[in-house]
Amino acid sequence: MRSESATKPQETREDRYPSRVYETPRMTERTDPVVHGTAAGPLTPEEVAFFEKNGYLSFQGVFSSEEAATYLEELRRLSLSPEVKGAAETVLEPDSEAVRSIFNVHRSNPLLRRLACDRRIVEIMIQLLGGAVYMHQSRINYKPGFRGKEFDWHSDFETWHVEDGMPGMRAISCSVNLTENNPYNGPLMLIPGSHRHYVSCVGETPDDHYKQSLRKQDYGVPDRESLRRLVDLGGIVAPTGPPGSLVLFECNMMHGSNSNITPWPRSNVFFVYNSVENALGAPYGGTTPRPDFIASRDFTPVPSGQAAGSTAS
Repeated sequence: MRSESATKPQETREDRYPSRVYETPRMTERTDPVVHGTAAGPLTPEEVAFFEKNGYLSFQGVFSSEEAATYLEELRRLSLSPEVKGAAETVLEPDSEAVRSIFNVHRSNPLLRRLACDRRIVEIMIQLLGGAVYMHQSRINYKPGFRGKEFDWHSDFETWHVEDGMPGMRAISCSVNLTENNPYNGPLMLIPGSHRHYVSCVGETPDDHYKQSLRKQDYGVPDRESLRRLVDLGGIVAPTGPPGSLVLFECNMMHGSNSNITPWPRSNVFFVYNSVENALGAPYGGTTPRPDFIASRDFTPVPSGQAAGSTAS
């Protein structure tokens, strides 16, 4: 049985966000800023203030219907490829052989690499994170009609901190929605303001836990009482919109989604941008680092290129 004091990390660096080391859950206030620096960018002061307070932003019409259709066709092609389906980067649904997620797409797929570097996304990230960013993780999320499974409530940062060694909260997730998100087909759900509170979870993480957790997560799952408190404080929102919509949310935002029992699929490409000043070290949980295709240790800044749908000059 573990004591109530946190175990010491293997390195001398301070662990400001210990988790999976206590016998009972704990909720503490974050010590990192939400918006880093005062860099100019495409967001208005009102949008920056909204992000700082609520932890997310949602935009419709960022990508045209033609752009969204092109990317969606690529997602369909990849989901049907036997080579892709058998790759280590591909995660299957917990109760079937259907593709749930494909990781590392910003490296493996030229079309999605261009999307990852699209200035319409990258310039926002540079503005909010206060400087150069690199790609911590990229993936396709499939949620097909009738059988798309849920994603339980969680904070990405808790996992990235404990299992990947991300020191602080200076990363942002970006969902490029390629199908319509409506209230019924399992849209992303967010708890506004939850990014300001860190929930320390219970349970020691097994090595190679990622092999199971990407299909169904058992560790790093917040307790129900903490979730009730966060929802009482901020409520729940589920941004909806047509193909080409964009949803950004802070790395410590509590989020999840219901299963999809409608005929309408919900597919998106998911990018995580981390500040180059917040690069990964050894996992704070003392486990073996997860594979590079899940948590990149290539800290090369993402270039802010042209709009992905435009023609090169």
